Amino acid sequence: MALPGVYSPQADTRLLAQALAQEDVAPGADVLEIGTGTGALALQAARRGATVTAVDVSWRAVLTARLNAARGRLPLRVLHGDFAARTAGSRFDMVISNPPYVPAPGHLPWRGPERAWDAGPDGRGVIDRICASAPALLRPDGVLLMVHSGMCGAQETVDRLGKEGLAAMVVARSMVPWGPVLRSRRAWLEKRGLAAEAEQWEELVVVRARSV
Repeated sequence: MALPGVYSPQADTRLLAQALAQEDVAPGADVLEIGTGTGALALQAARRGATVTAVDVSWRAVLTARLNAARGRLPLRVLHGDFAARTAGSRFDMVISNPPYVPAPGHLPWRGPERAWDAGPDGRGVIDRICASAPALLRPDGVLLMVHSGMCGAQETVDRLGKEGLAAMVVARSMVPWGPVLRSRRAWLEKRGLAAEAEQWEELVVVRARSV
């Protein structure tokens, strides 16, 4: 279930869930989800016996994730606020995230449902913060799994994580038709060179990075 204004699982969530299913999640492993939304991915990890902390800036998302955990009778620690502030000093065996990544005019929104997808002019407003924070969040041999649009630059994400000392690569790709948000700002995306004229398909990528 999702309360009004909470991002419901879509193609990006499903692609990340498939990548998560391929990982060896040991019982009791400490897992962090950044931007949990409905808690779908956090609960997937909890079902495998992980100890999961989920963070979201939206109170509605926090409540939704807590309700879904209660309905599924699964232990889940859900925190409200900025992921860096709420996890300061903590390290995890795995970090998973489906962050906001849609390019949008202006700064990151501070309220409204758009916070779940709008991520600044290049779509990397949150992605880059996660890349920079990953070394401090991961234990040795810890794994980061993050999904985002190819429009944001998959290789840039891999390169940024590499500069932070992590071994990173794209492990999954999928093509999906443009949704209403992209269609509504087609002219702006084309003008910025982020989309080709009359483009109708968006590539999604999952980047995996390991702490070495």
